[in-house]
Parts: sequence; structure tokens; C-alpha cells
Amino acid sequence: MTGAARVPGPPELLPGCPDALVDLRTAEGAAMVGADWRYADASIRAVEFVSVGADLGPSGPPATTYVVDPHAEAPAFDDSGWRRLAPAELELRLGHGLVCANWYRTEVTIPERVGDFDPTGATVVFEVVIDDYAEVWVDGQLPKHLGDTGGPVASGFNAPNRVVLTGDARPGQRFSLAVFGINGPLSAQPHNYIWVRSATLDFYAAERAANGEQVEMLVRGRDRRMDAVVPPGARLERIATGFEFTEGPVWADGGLLFSAPNTNTIYRWSPEGRVTVFRTKSGYTGPDIGRYHQPGSNGLTLDPEGRLVMCQHGNRRIVRVNPHGDLTVLSDSYQGRRLNSPNDLVFRSDGTLYFTDPPFGLPDAYDDPKKELPFSGVFRARDGVTTLVTDELAGPNGIAFSPDERHLYVGDWDPGHKAVMRYDVDADGNVATGVVLVDLTAEAGEAAIDGIKVDRRGNLFVCGPGGLWVIAPDGAVLGQLVLPEEPHNLAWGADPHTLYITALSSVYRLSPVNGKEPHAT
Repeated sequence: MTGAARVPGPPELLPGCPDALVDLRTAEGAAMVGADWRYADASIRAVEFVSVGADLGPSGPPATTYVVDPHAEAPAFDDSGWRRLAPAELELRLGHGLVCANWYRTEVTIPERVGDFDPTGATVVFEVVIDDYAEVWVDGQLPKHLGDTGGPVASGFNAPNRVVLTGDARPGQRFSLAVFGINGPLSAQPHNYIWVRSATLDFYAAERAANGEQVEMLVRGRDRRMDAVVPPGARLERIATGFEFTEGPVWADGGLLFSAPNTNTIYRWSPEGRVTVFRTKSGYTGPDIGRYHQPGSNGLTLDPEGRLVMCQHGNRRIVRVNPHGDLTVLSDSYQGRRLNSPNDLVFRSDGTLYFTDPPFGLPDAYDDPKKELPFSGVFRARDGVTTLVTDELAGPNGIAFSPDERHLYVGDWDPGHKAVMRYDVDADGNVATGVVLVDLTAEAGEAAIDGIKVDRRGNLFVCGPGGLWVIAPDGAVLGQLVLPEEPHNLAWGADPHTLYITALSSVYRLSPVNGKEPHAT
């Protein structure tokens, strides 16, 4: 029997019919929001620059390249001398054909009403379709991230660019829009021109624009201290789904990155609710990849300088992604033997990396013929030197520091020892013999101990048997959160009261957490 075919869903940001719409290509629509379109051709001219240097930046020998004029993205840019376009004239074929580009600029103001619709509190999306490509600047900003498709960056050939102007509209709000149009395909130098196929403001009522689906969460064994950590009114939402397995989340650059180890990919979830591929082939590119159940990246974190660091299962190493996109290997062996498959990681504030290394990423795990270390270790790495912290655990997995960094917590993925260990850490980062902080072996559920995060009060959030466990610093169990799926790892968001949880097929958001206390990094 063959597996069921995968059926794709709508790819758009906020798919479906909006609650109200303003057509910026009509006189009535433009007048409703005060849009006055201005137009100018862009030119491409040669300039003197430098070639790439050894640092992969612009530090090499002199070179000639090209720039686009004008730079017209800023709200204060003076376009008073530009050609004024009536809304219907957005359909004019403009530019010079072949390789060419241009600018369309306007401002829009949220009106008191859009037909019968009150826009107060609504999410407003600017959608534009340029024949052939577009880049969209809003109030002088073009935020871009690896893996972006659409939004402010080129969406595709004659494809819609959809950009959220606001998620909480107020009548009178004004936005500056600058659309850079490009003829394409660039490599074909087509004998056609640039024009605006569509330009609208789409309005979605607040309840329709929510980027999470509330789901049921059961709280068990509530300790009296639990209310201060996870209040009775805490809300659990499913914000992304349809994955084989999700792991290793980290909040970075305004979005949530998370691993899909089974499919060798890192995804990015944006606050607008869009999921894009951030990094493909995130953990392995070997020819025998078909043998691997989890070849991709697992744990993700940021180093003290804000650079992404990831555990690569298939490549059996930990790497840092540098600003120019090149990789630095932080650890791949211990005493001349290759690591098993690094699983999770955490940085001490002094820049020392601590990580766990069970063999779960190897095709045959503990029995894999390529396994070189006779144990599963917890390690630390600094300045190219990897040191063993402990080899006492069969499946070291989740790892986290206490807020004062005096304790290191490590979870054991071992069906016979579902425990969180606590290790004392001295000022130099040396780790003492571990003690059991909490043992959940007798609890119902097939999972052992996976991801761990700690808040500033020192409470632990532990992915374990049957759900997400909240553990006090003294080891007391404050409560258990039962989710729709088995949780595997966690990350704090930009909001200090929001916890993101990666589970089997989905990513969840829990808020508020910890009242008004900030979270740990």
C-alpha cells in the first residue's frame, strides 16, 4: 500500500476573501485612502567598487559594478517632480523594455470606514502584482530574511507580493509605499515592459487575522506556585503544522527558527504567520542520506554575538553560521574520534559552548557501525578544544543553565532513567558530579526527557513523559501541561511571556508565562 498523497494548502499570507478591500487602481479606491501615485524610471549605471576579499566582504581589489538610481524607498524622498499617474494609468506599460526597472510611490491613510467595515483593530495587507517582479518598501523598510518568498522581496513571475502594513489598524494611520518594479526574466531580456496588474489594500477583522489556532491544554497536578508560572488563563495555540517532526527552536531576528530533522530543513515562522524555508540541507548532504531517519539539524541557539549555531546530525558536528553565510566548525570530534550526532546546546555567557551528543542521529543509533565514541557524552567546547563534561548518561538530550549559571541541567532520553540531572558549575566553567534534580521515570508516557528551558526565577520547563513539565529549582514538580502532541523542545520568544514549543507535527505558542517576570536567555 502506498502512502497518501500530500495535498498542498493555500500558500498566501492570510488566504481567503478579506472583510473589505480598497482597489488602488481605481479613482474611488485611491480617493478613499488618499493615494496619489507617482512614477519614475530607474537607471542602471556603472560605478567603481571593490571585489570580494579574504573576509568574504567588500575588502578586495578595485572593481567596476552597477547601482540603481534613484534610491527612492525613504518616506521623505522628494518625488514631487515625478510623473503623476492616475490610478487607471497603473496599467500603462512603462520602463524601456529588456533589462529595466522603475519606481511607483504613494501614501495611504486608513479611513474611518471601508464600505460598511470599521477598520479599527484590523490587519491591513498591501498586495501588489507587478509584471514581472517587485520589491516593496513600507515606511522606508524592506525587512528581508533568508528563505523569504514574497512579502517585501520578489515573490515570483507576475506573482502577488503581500505585505502586512499593520496588525492593529487605526483610522488616520498613514503609510508610505514605494514599489520597485523589475522587468523579467532578467536572463531572457524580454521584449516587454513593466506595469501594475493589481494593487489593493486588504482588510481582515482581528479575529480572522489571528495567526494561531487555540487548542486544548490540560493542566495536571497544579502546585500552589504554578499559578505564578503558568496562570490559569494561559492560552495554547497551534501556529504551524504539517511537519514530520519539529525540534530545536530559537527566536532570531524577529522570527522563530526551528529544525525539521527528518526532512533536513530549518524553517522560519514569522509573526505574520508565514512559514518559509530558512535553510535546506541543514544537517547532511551525504550520498547515503536515505539511510538516515533524522539527518538534519536538531538543536539551534544563538552565540553571545547573536550568530546562529546548530547541531548537525548527519554531519556529526556543531557549526556556526557567520555573517557572510560561511560556516565555522565549533566541534566535530573528541580525542580524535568523531562525535555521535550532537543534539542540543547552550552557551555560557563567557562564550563557552555546552552540548549533548547521543547517537540518535545515526541510522542505527547505538549500534551504528560508524559510531566512534563508546559513550554518549555531554561536552563543552571553546577555542577549538572539546572537553568531556560527563559520560554517565545513556541519552543526554536537553540542556540549559540556571539564570546565575551556577547549575547546568541535562535531560536523559533513557526509558529506564527519565531524569533531569543538575551539575554544579564553578566560575571557570568546570562541572562537578551530577545529582538527580527530578526523576520522571515512573510517570505515564513513552517519551523520556527532551528539551529544557529555564525562566529567570529558575523554574524549568521540561519536555518529558506525557507532556511539558514545570519544575521548581528545588526539584519540586509544580505541574504538567498536556498538549495535543508530544512536545520535544522549547524557545522563548521576543515577548518575555511567550514560550514556543516544537512537537511532532506542529509548533505551539503558550502565553502568558511567568506573569511580568522576564525570561532567561
